[in-house]
Amino acid sequence: MFTGIVEAVAKIEKIEREQSNIHIWLSCLFVAELKIDQSVSHNGICLTVVDIKDGGYKVTAIQETLDRTNLKNWKEGSYVNIERCMPANGRFDGHIVQGHVDQTGICTKIEDQNGSWKYTFTHLPVNNNVTVEKGSICVNGTSLTVVDSGDNSFSVCIIPYTYENTVFKYLKVGDEVNLEFDIVGKYIAKMLKK
Repeated sequence: MFTGIVEAVAKIEKIEREQSNIHIWLSCLFVAELKIDQSVSHNGICLTVVDIKDGGYKVTAIQETLDRTNLKNWKEGSYVNIERCMPANGRFDGHIVQGHVDQTGICTKIEDQNGSWKYTFTHLPVNNNVTVEKGSICVNGTSLTVVDSGDNSFSVCIIPYTYENTVFKYLKVGDEVNLEFDIVGKYIAKMLKK
């Protein structure tokens, strides 16, 4: 389980294709602390460390991950948000994040608000995925608070610290992002549908 509090930004060093799988080599500040078989969130996608060498580590994405996330668009030299799993005795700073992307969304607007930024995203209205104002949403692995909520859109505001220490500073209008909706909201929506 994750909290959506991004620990660092990792650089994608190399992408290798093998049948329908994609292997990604990354570098980050704490590679020496990682171990093989460890789960790490990459832009909100839970991926397992499968190799570590030469100051980098490797993860593998299978077709299900490629179909559901924006990983298929990743490029060598670009950056992703990363977070290691929350330790059982750790502080819970964000919200419950599983690292299981529900769907992708598109950034449709970025507003500079003179000291902060407001980002608006749209998504297909499927699978009981809902947002509520002041509720939680995970965008590219970042735990955020919903500002405006629509049937297939929402906005979030980004403080300067989050902007500088995540991939939000690289995000452009038209970019695809990974979305994980609040788990409690998903359960409630499913129960109400029955």
